Amino acid sequence: METRANYVLIGVFTLAVVAGVFGFIYWFQNIGGTGERLRYRIVFDGSVSGLRTGASVLFNGIRVGEVTGLQLDPSKPKQVVATLSVDKSVTVRADTQIGLEFQGLTGIASVSLIGGNPSAKVVAGVGAGETPPLMVAPPGATQDVTQAARDIMRKVDDFITQNQESFKAALTNIEKFTAALSNNSDKIDKTLSNIERFTAALGSNSDSIDKTLSNIERFTGALGRNSDRIDRIAQGLEGLTGGPDGKGGDINAAARSIKTLADNLDKRTEALTLDIARLAKTGTRTLSTIDKAAKNFDENPSRLIWGGSSSDQKQPRTPAVR
Repeated sequence: METRANYVLIGVFTLAVVAGVFGFIYWFQNIGGTGERLRYRIVFDGSVSGLRTGASVLFNGIRVGEVTGLQLDPSKPKQVVATLSVDKSVTVRADTQIGLEFQGLTGIASVSLIGGNPSAKVVAGVGAGETPPLMVAPPGATQDVTQAARDIMRKVDDFITQNQESFKAALTNIEKFTAALSNNSDKIDKTLSNIERFTAALGSNSDSIDKTLSNIERFTGALGRNSDRIDRIAQGLEGLTGGPDGKGGDINAAARSIKTLADNLDKRTEALTLDIARLAKTGTRTLSTIDKAAKNFDENPSRLIWGGSSSDQKQPRTPAVR
């Protein structure tokens, strides 16, 4: 009988120890280490898969409370309202970032609160029996990494499906290109050989190239050292060709004067040419008259000396024909 009683006591003691351990763990995870709690309500727009009652509330990665309730908004079925119980020492502000944080690949979620500007308005939590203040989580706060990966893969799959023909055409073009490369392998080899010879020629003439580059460097250095002189020459040319103090106006005026003189000379030359032509015609007529007079003198000099007409002259006798 005593042996049986000992077994019962041992069993009760074991159950008490196990219950105490579980109670301590529950107390430590949910209540222990924290003082008075304040309540808040968070509105999530979308699925909160992995979030459950009793899940942790983290502030900058430190556990400061737990989720005490989850419910749907009857007027907006897509929205989920989570009630949080947070340690009173935590200051929640209007610009505190709200989101869900997922632990590894298990999918277990916790509510994440991050920072806030010290100058931002403080959101005051309330105790039990009062209506907690309502805060709205930003869009995308409920999306975990695995869900994001699934969405990306779905978009990639849709993109590939929609552009299947384009991908086929691209693969066909690649096949044609590789076939063209294969068919022209000899030409490609020759091109590569020419490039190799060209680079070898560059290597063998590296001294000449270095000298050329050195000459260019010296030339540019000389230009840099004489930049002031070049500027003065440019300013002198600018002053000569234009500007309020330049000689451009004088040069233009001189050019106009030369043009006017050339035009007048052309007109005078034209008039002088006409006068010379008329004088030449008169001289021609005078020479013709003198020529006629000379002929008349040769034919009948007595007329010029004694006067008379040409009819008084004796006609030459025609010899008789026997």
